[in-house]
Amino acid sequence: MHKLFWSKPDLGLLLLRIAFGLMMMVHGFQKLSQFSEMSATFPDPFGIGSTASLGLAVFAEFFCSILLIFGLLTPLALVPLIVTMLVAIFYAHSSDPWQKKELAVAYLTVYVALLAAGPGRFSIDARLLQKTS
Repeated sequence: MHKLFWSKPDLGLLLLRIAFGLMMMVHGFQKLSQFSEMSATFPDPFGIGSTASLGLAVFAEFFCSILLIFGLLTPLALVPLIVTMLVAIFYAHSSDPWQKKELAVAYLTVYVALLAAGPGRFSIDARLLQKTS
């Protein structure tokens, strides 16, 4: 019974990558599909302009989420996602109550945990490492 439920860390990592990757990818797709409407008013936390800031958010939320789902270049894909969540917590929602911040904190927690744990055996990264070893 113990092995049935508690000895599948690679499966758990796969499920986290897919679930949190898909959920964030939806946020990114919304921004991508409304890019022209949002580009003039999107928050600009780094002083690079609203359009560039939106482009970076789309890159992280949509494209890096795709990489995360497949477990391809996982550590590199997680860095923009982590930065995006930090910006959401400390810039976009800095004056908001906890209820507005907690989703970004949940995403951030999962992304940092995945960065620490790695993508797991069921990832393209793991397959590539097997071929080079």
